[in-house]
Amino acid sequence: MKTYFRLLSFAKPIEKFAIPYILFTILYVVFSTSVLALLIPLLNTLFDNNCVPAHNTTAAVKELSIFDLKGWFDYYLQHFIQTKGKWGALQFVCIVIIVAAFLGNLFRYLSQRIMESLRIHTLLNIRKAVFNNVINLHLGYFSNERKGNIISKIASEVQVVQFSVTGTLQVIFKEPLQLIAFLITLFSISVKLTLISLLVVPVAGLLIARIVKRLKSQATAAQNSYANMVSYLDESLTGIKIIKAFNATDFITTRFEDENNHYSRIVKAMSRRQQLASPVSETLSITMISFIVLYGGYLVLNNRSDLTPAQFVGYIGLFSQLMRPAKAISDAFSNIHSGLVAGERILELIDEKPQIVDAPGAITVDGFHDKITLENISFAYNERLVLKDINLEIPKGKTVALVGPSGGGKSTLMDMLPRFIEPKEGAVLVDGVDIRKITTNSLRSLMGFVNQESILFNDTIFNNIAFGKTGVTREQVEEAARIANAHNFIMETENGYDTNIGDRGSKLSGGQKQRISIARAVLNNPPIMLLDEATSALDTESEKLVQDALNNLMKNHTSLIIAHRLSTIQNADIIVVLEEGRIVEQGSHNELLEKNGLYRKLIDMQTFNVD
Repeated sequence: MKTYFRLLSFAKPIEKFAIPYILFTILYVVFSTSVLALLIPLLNTLFDNNCVPAHNTTAAVKELSIFDLKGWFDYYLQHFIQTKGKWGALQFVCIVIIVAAFLGNLFRYLSQRIMESLRIHTLLNIRKAVFNNVINLHLGYFSNERKGNIISKIASEVQVVQFSVTGTLQVIFKEPLQLIAFLITLFSISVKLTLISLLVVPVAGLLIARIVKRLKSQATAAQNSYANMVSYLDESLTGIKIIKAFNATDFITTRFEDENNHYSRIVKAMSRRQQLASPVSETLSITMISFIVLYGGYLVLNNRSDLTPAQFVGYIGLFSQLMRPAKAISDAFSNIHSGLVAGERILELIDEKPQIVDAPGAITVDGFHDKITLENISFAYNERLVLKDINLEIPKGKTVALVGPSGGGKSTLMDMLPRFIEPKEGAVLVDGVDIRKITTNSLRSLMGFVNQESILFNDTIFNNIAFGKTGVTREQVEEAARIANAHNFIMETENGYDTNIGDRGSKLSGGQKQRISIARAVLNNPPIMLLDEATSALDTESEKLVQDALNNLMKNHTSLIIAHRLSTIQNADIIVVLEEGRIVEQGSHNELLEKNGLYRKLIDMQTFNVD
């Protein structure tokens, strides 16, 4: 129930939907039940030669309550019999049945409209909550979680959840109300026959309950299998070039087909159980009705019942509808089980706490004025210590390069500055202020990023350069592209700045993608630039163009760069050499060469490519 009420909170303000839904449902139940109840006066009018007892005096009419629908109906039925004969009374009954059926279906339609609005409203809120939380999670979460699992939860499981949440309104209100209305009407016709008839209903309920018992565990397995399939699909499309290059097409196809077959088997098993419920319930319904016809008919034929033939036929018609809401309740509980399983997974994603949050009273900053300071920084991934006792100053306007063997902690150190991760010990200060006291938005607005892997989107060149900004003019974008050495190749594309670059920039070369990324950083024009191996994956010609663009970018900016190529960092103001998470050397290119330490060793071993 805790899971259900958490999910129900996404339907707020639920009273906006629940109140009109309840009102329309009550009216639907009243009119739809009355249609079946009117079978009795209809048959009496046709076949009973005796007068129907009714209110036929003015005094009797005055005694009728405005809510006594049966009393008013009986009065007017008797009135038509006396004034228009049976033919007139039959016309009256048929008109009342038509009006009742019309009103019943009208209110059913209105209640379904309200329910659909509630479903859409709930779906909107759940997806919004899931996406907003996912987009704010720390980067480590995405390293451990398959992207396909996240996509599955947002795309498919949310859909299951919203149907189960809104469906409970029917379970707790509409169908029970319909069931109660039928029972009240049946008891009003014959208490004895109804009590005997209801003895067989629990038997039907137990049989149907056994059928749906395993649906919850099957729903869990189906959702897990579907998430795996989405993950395999995402990985296959992302790595299609590698798959083909390593002749792994058969392996990938087999892996996907195996999971697809597994998912299909689970869905078939679920479908068998769900589909079995309907014929079983219908068979039981026919069996019960046949039993009641046999038993009730015996009583009527032997004058051992106070039921008239018309009442008995009407009773059978009403009882035949009794299992419909009962079955609907059973089916709804089956769907709710599936929805709650998916709901638990959705709530896990919503409850996943961001590692980085703004402290209460966090301040905003309006610029970068002095220096960045890292004081006694230590950081560990789980139990593995990555950074140890890091102390470093990055003065305003200077370029600081991080170099060292792979795994030395360079990228981890850089990720400290925008608070992608936080130190276990020590502090990062911007202009003397601990960045944990600065809002993440204002902190990151000070920084621009260019990575080894260019993160581009399936959109136009213009929109990729202007990403995250509004009100940008074509002239501003073109100026940024010129600084990034990108304008010339952009103008050679099919539609210039309006050219779509494909998924992840697949229509561009590596160097072109990097220059688009640099143009994006130029347009943003932050005071601090973070460059992570921005040229390491490029050929010599592309590297020169990109390096020139980077040099343009770093002018008048404070820059922290990571690179494996000497040409990228030899002109840096400060070169910091990291080894096993510690700063072992620090100085300019010439100063470090003279020290004849690790930096010189790295160059001699040709870890850097000397031009």
